[in-house]
Amino acid sequence: MAVSCQTGLSYCIHPETTSGLRLDNLRVGCKSAQRLIVASSPATEAAVTAAEPLTKGDLVGSLASGCKPKEKWRIGTEHEKFGFELKTLKPIRYEQIAALLNGIAERFDWEKVMEGDNVIGLKQGKQSISLEPGGQFELSGAPLENLHQTCAEVNSHLYQVKAVAEELGIGFLGLGCQPKWELKDIAIVPRARYEIMRNYMPKVGTLGVDTMFRTCTVQVNLDFSSEADMVRKFRASLALQPIAAALFANSPFTEGKPNGYLSRRSQMWMDIDNDRTGMLPFVFDDSFGFESYVEYALDVPMYFVYRDKKYIDCSGLSFRDFMDGKLPRLPGEFPTHKDWENHLTTIVPEVRLKTFLEMRGADVGPWRRICALPAFWVGLLYDEVSLQSIIDMTTDWTAEERQMLRNKMGNLFSTTIP
Repeated sequence: MAVSCQTGLSYCIHPETTSGLRLDNLRVGCKSAQRLIVASSPATEAAVTAAEPLTKGDLVGSLASGCKPKEKWRIGTEHEKFGFELKTLKPIRYEQIAALLNGIAERFDWEKVMEGDNVIGLKQGKQSISLEPGGQFELSGAPLENLHQTCAEVNSHLYQVKAVAEELGIGFLGLGCQPKWELKDIAIVPRARYEIMRNYMPKVGTLGVDTMFRTCTVQVNLDFSSEADMVRKFRASLALQPIAAALFANSPFTEGKPNGYLSRRSQMWMDIDNDRTGMLPFVFDDSFGFESYVEYALDVPMYFVYRDKKYIDCSGLSFRDFMDGKLPRLPGEFPTHKDWENHLTTIVPEVRLKTFLEMRGADVGPWRRICALPAFWVGLLYDEVSLQSIIDMTTDWTAEERQMLRNKMGNLFSTTIP
């Protein structure tokens, strides 16, 4: 059975197996059944307006619904990669990306996700493949029970992608930043929500659009058992997020030359949009809990609302006003739970809370690093002794010290460059 790895900057497939890892049961074959096509997320539910206005208690309850006993804790991994033409090394166009998605859907039995006439993703069980604004190819993995399953999932995905991409003359890079091409050379994925973001970001930062189109990350999603457990894990992971970013730094090139940073991606994230990024000092307040995060999220400016299969530009507007039926673009209308879920996805701090916690600080890298990041965070946060040790070690760090650590990571220069 093929196992994927990375040689240099390109993903490849070798016939060997990784020690201790069996892939015999991976679902990599094709089926002859008719493929399904699903509407673009978040089309489901989004066209239904709220029968009764949501309360802040409803929003708090939606976060608290993520609490689950330890035996039901899972590991979710998301990772992105850059596509390029093997012959020219140029970034792939949307038409090539669409051909790749269609090929994977047909050969490996994935459901297509459409926005209008454009295929913009795939779904299979609890896994999904989506496209970032510049065509970065992302797998959002299923919630899995252990790291062996995580590595098997990564292997299966890279095997499937390579099987189709190779026939189309496409290769992939595992790097945190696009190493060669300028922003103007990158494909634009035809998604209305990305157009809204692209128009708004230059108003609130200088590097937001560049980050949308020319960066890739690997993220880990982990569970909590209670509000108190969420608070401890949030604080521990937020305090150590700059350490993880340093360990997994992998973006030293920009436009064909060294850029002077170990992680240019991490440095770029410091100038995107301060309203929705950063180290969230309030997480360390004694009163922090689900309600505190809701209060924070309500004050993060909106991007859009999805209605009747269309994205409505609400960039810069207030979700609090939406809660009161006073959103200027939809006067008298109240948000649904789906609107709230969509809003939470537009908030991108170093660690993000939904019904689980997302660790967001690392550059993507080779196959082994994709599997190493969940191992890193699972070892720290799912083991009680390790978690308490982190809390004890970081409990007296001030907000200024945590921010200093983040700033130092963002400005971590490569020692190999004069």
